[in-house]
Amino acid sequence: MPVFNITGDVDPFLHVSLAKGEKIYCESNAMVMMETNLELKGKMTGGIGAALMRTFANGESFFQQHIEAMRGDGDCLLSPTLPGAMRVLDVGNEVGAQQYMISDGAFVAASAGVELKVRTQSLGNALFAQSGGFFITEAAGSGQLAVSGFGAMSTLEVTPGKDVVIDNSHVVCWDNRLQYEISMTTGSSGGFLGNLINSQTSGEGMVLKFSGTGKILVCSRNRAAFLAWTQSKPA
Repeated sequence: MPVFNITGDVDPFLHVSLAKGEKIYCESNAMVMMETNLELKGKMTGGIGAALMRTFANGESFFQQHIEAMRGDGDCLLSPTLPGAMRVLDVGNEVGAQQYMISDGAFVAASAGVELKVRTQSLGNALFAQSGGFFITEAAGSGQLAVSGFGAMSTLEVTPGKDVVIDNSHVVCWDNRLQYEISMTTGSSGGFLGNLINSQTSGEGMVLKFSGTGKILVCSRNRAAFLAWTQSKPA
């Protein structure tokens, strides 16, 4: 199986070592360097329908980069679109591995045994989703998955009786065993209008409430807020 490693302290690379015949796929434009034993192709993973669904659900490119060790062993370096930390996760059903739900723009790369599946959300969650609406992406299958976050990244452990509320824009991915719901405020009452007013006046935006048992990866920066801040500054 391809070996994923994070290399570098600030704004790191994803270093992947492949044996002959092995392959990975990654987000469009993620490839920085690869050795000549490797071959790069652009593909619609899973066909046109699956590619369209992933684009709507997770903001991914329609075409993904597929890297295969065709002529022998080889290494490559990959980099996410936004600056920040990366994590390598074990995907699967065996001990120590899980399936993960992935937020918009967090996917970097995965080994060939990992499948990005698009599934539907409940009506309430769909109404508040940032881009996917009724759809969200789940990493299934077995292998390694690399995700990135804007800024630093931290792992939160959720246990029964210790629910957590996280700003929607800071969530990178989460264990699919967790239950989640999306709302406009951390308040438990006030109605739709009251929650909307509170969300606007507090600057809180959308929040995700998680419960159950599992882990969540969060990032320190809010890309939407950062983009709005840069656009507000004079040239």
